[in-house]
Amino acid sequence: MAENEIRDIFVIGLRNAHAMENQALSIMKPQLKRIENYPEVAEKLDRHIRETDGQIVRLEEILDGLNEDKSTLKDLALSFTGSMAALGHTVAGDEILKNAFANYAFENFEAAAYKSLLVIAEAGGHGAAVTGLQANLAEELAMAEWINDNLVALTTKFLSLREAGETAKV
Repeated sequence: MAENEIRDIFVIGLRNAHAMENQALSIMKPQLKRIENYPEVAEKLDRHIRETDGQIVRLEEILDGLNEDKSTLKDLALSFTGSMAALGHTVAGDEILKNAFANYAFENFEAAAYKSLLVIAEAGGHGAAVTGLQANLAEELAMAEWINDNLVALTTKFLSLREAGETAKV
């Protein structure tokens, strides 16, 4: 495959990742605003929102280094769909659980995107991008692992709150 073709694929992937991270913010921020009975989830979500802001900066730096811009249209479209997805769970009696399931899936989706981008970066000779992409990947994997490690405790707390007659509100 020609080097310019790999570059084009890489740029598209970076733009997609940028939009994906904006979508993640549009999912996480509304969740954070609604959390009342799960301070450990709120703390981790708040921290990951800040990490996501940093991931966006890293992606923009990589795109800048390639003299490319982000895709504003993709950013807007995925942010909108993320907001709609977050809104969809608010009517559920088990919103906290549905959010955890969706977040776990999304974190793994993001990790897969970064693994793929790392392969493309190496194939295209874009070594300068590797450190930033590896940092983003590590943060996504850490968040997915945290959700996985805390899902039993979260579900147990949800059941306990419901049993006590509390709303178990997110």
